[in-house]
Amino acid sequence: MNAMTTRTARTLVACLAVVAVLAAGGCMAGGRALGAPASDGIPLGQSSHTLDSGGITRSFRLYRPAGLDAAAPLVVMLHGGFGDGAQAERAYNWDSQADSGHFVVAYPDGLHRAWNAGSCCGLPQRTGVDDVAFITAMVADIEAQMPIDSHRVYATGMSNGAMMALRLGCQSTLFAAIAPVAGTLLTDCAGAQPASVLQIHGTADDRVPYGGGPGRAPNVSDAPRVDGPSVESVNATWRSIDGCAEPTVTVSGEVTTQVAGCADGRTVELISVAGAGHQWPGGVPSPLAQRLGDLPPPSNALDATATIWQFFTQHQR
Repeated sequence: MNAMTTRTARTLVACLAVVAVLAAGGCMAGGRALGAPASDGIPLGQSSHTLDSGGITRSFRLYRPAGLDAAAPLVVMLHGGFGDGAQAERAYNWDSQADSGHFVVAYPDGLHRAWNAGSCCGLPQRTGVDDVAFITAMVADIEAQMPIDSHRVYATGMSNGAMMALRLGCQSTLFAAIAPVAGTLLTDCAGAQPASVLQIHGTADDRVPYGGGPGRAPNVSDAPRVDGPSVESVNATWRSIDGCAEPTVTVSGEVTTQVAGCADGRTVELISVAGAGHQWPGGVPSPLAQRLGDLPPPSNALDATATIWQFFTQHQR
């Protein structure tokens, strides 16, 4: 084998090793995953990006399926505490949902694996990091590089990411709908503009208790202990913001669904999963979260990702 062939083989082996370790697809070159070329600034498949927000270099991942319409919907998926965008991409099955639903998914990274969602969490909250500004800048950056339907931009998140999604709903007008999973409202929402909301929460969640109040802190030094309103109270807040009727309730096995019709075709919904803990229903267990947080595996009573996407398809700004 000559030297050039040896170098080529070693490069290929290295790239495959990176793919196997990251489980995120693509060998990285210059900070961006190598994907099929596109006519604009965003390649097909998975890619990695950075931008400046508040004088800080912030990062996010993007998944762009092939065969999108001229202006595609955008879903912003916000990871939980101790997670990051790559972990959220692996754990919550949004890439495969985007393939079938024909939309783009953004996976932003919180600083030090956390979001400033109001009174939580971590270093971003303690130092006043403006994560609303970062997410706003990220959406603008994506829209500047590829066709996005600005009427169909959505936010969802897990745990601390769910709290951040709720903050975005309260303090941003970008999003047609939000869908927090295992989160609560920890910020001022007095000036919120109407938006459709779907909450998903396990009734046995001990970190963000369904009934509100202090949750059990993770088994990590300096970890936040969430103390917020009940899930039902947050839902009532959004019904008030959206001018909704009283919800109708249906029960199917372990899943109870409350749906309230609201002004201008919006809805506010709450899905509670009996006996489910602090996890994303239907998701992939996170070894790190389970080790550091002593969390149970996700419930299989509901596919949260498919349910949220179906909800998003019914709403636009």
